[in-house]
Amino acid sequence: MIKLHHLNKSRSKRIIWLLEELGVDYELVAYQRDATTFLAPESLKAVHPLGKSPVLEASGYTIAESGAITEYLIQTYGADKLMPAPDTADYIDYLQWMHFAESSAALPLLLKIFVKMDGAETRFIGGYADAETAKVISYVNDRLEGKSYLVGNSLSGADIMMSFIAELVGQNGEFDKYPNIAKYYQQLMSHASFKKSMQIEAEHDR
Repeated sequence: MIKLHHLNKSRSKRIIWLLEELGVDYELVAYQRDATTFLAPESLKAVHPLGKSPVLEASGYTIAESGAITEYLIQTYGADKLMPAPDTADYIDYLQWMHFAESSAALPLLLKIFVKMDGAETRFIGGYADAETAKVISYVNDRLEGKSYLVGNSLSGADIMMSFIAELVGQNGEFDKYPNIAKYYQQLMSHASFKKSMQIEAEHDR
C-alpha cells in the first residue's frame, strides 16, 4: 500500500488531495511541526535525509518533492483523467504549470510571507518579494481570464500543484486584487476530493 508521510501545515496536503481524487488506497503517517520553530520533527529524517514532507513510499520507492510525487501518481494511476495526452499543446502547458508552482511562483510568495512574519525592516528582500510576487501572480491571474482550470476544461495535476499558490494569494489578503485567482480557488475548493483532503489535514493538525 502507498504510504504518505504528511507534515501539518505543509504542501503535502496537495498529495492528500491527489490521492483522494485518484481514489487510491493509502496510509497517512502524520508529523507535527515544532510550535516554536515551525520546523519538521527530527523523526522525518528517518524517512528521507532532508527531513521534509511530503514523502511517498510506493512500490519499493521513496519519493520526495511534491512535483515528482504528483507526476508519479498521475502517470501510474490517473494518466487518463488528470493529465492531457502527451502529443498535445495542452500537455506542454500542463508541464509548464506543474513546474511553475514550485519554481517561479513559490519563492517570492513565501519570501513575502516570511518577511511579514519576521516583522523586521529589510533593505532588499522585502522589495524583491513584493515586485516578484506582483509579476508572477499577475501572470497567473491573466492566464486564468475566462477559465475554470489552468489546462483545458477539467481538473489536472497542474491545478493540484498550483492550489498552494492560490492559497498563498488568499493568505496574503490579495484575492480582491486578483479576482481570477479568487474565482479559480473557489472552483478548486468545490471538488469533493479537495474538501475531503482539507478535512483530513485538519484532523492531523494538532
